[in-house]
Amino acid sequence: MRNIYFIGTAGSGKSSLVSAFQEWMTLQGLDCITVNLDPGVEFMPYQPDVDIRDWVRVEEVMRDYGLGPNGAQIVCADMMALNAKELAETMETFKTPYALIDTPGQMELFAFRQSSSMIVDTLGREESFLVFLSDPLLAKTPNGFISTLMLAAVTHFRFSVPFLNVLSKSDLLTEQELEALMNWSKDPDALYGALTDADMSPSTVQSVELLKAMESVGMYREITPVSAEIPSGIEDVYNAIQQSMEGGEDIRSD
Repeated sequence: MRNIYFIGTAGSGKSSLVSAFQEWMTLQGLDCITVNLDPGVEFMPYQPDVDIRDWVRVEEVMRDYGLGPNGAQIVCADMMALNAKELAETMETFKTPYALIDTPGQMELFAFRQSSSMIVDTLGREESFLVFLSDPLLAKTPNGFISTLMLAAVTHFRFSVPFLNVLSKSDLLTEQELEALMNWSKDPDALYGALTDADMSPSTVQSVELLKAMESVGMYREITPVSAEIPSGIEDVYNAIQQSMEGGEDIRSD
């Protein structure tokens, strides 16, 4: 089973993209399951086939341990690892080639805790692919674009599995904003120009140095625009996954 993790900041549209991706795959005759790893989510636009809330729930941890929402989220993030084996066994009962895994709304609860690495290992690191969702409202400014590149790079470093950076909710941008952003994505010099044309304040100087550092270590990569609302770009994401994990070949339902 290929495990496709969707990771991004709160509000970046992870659940919506998982739902749209599932619908697209079904239309293509591709079988998949959806997996929810957010123990505190109250609403999802899809019905998960496997749900971490069957083992761990934020409201129950708040009640049992006398914690507030933030403390309970942290405890739940660690408790998920204790249930990783049962989670994996449940997923294995589905005879399907793909699992679309929706991670917690607060990105740091999954991306920056050791428990998440344990979950990835238990589910199968060699069968994992990470889709990082960059928020368009942050990425549409030069400094914001560098910030989202850094978040994506750090997340990739944390997990060290095949990775794709996508611009989620791209339909929220104007045509001019999207064109400029994609130009930055493909051409670092264009981003240098956008940064230095505005001003050379200390924060801009820092952004330029960060950009140089990312280029030097190979962290500067193109971003793929997607939209769950239209939908668009989903086939591009699927093709990137197939190229990475299957050498470009499809795994289709029998």
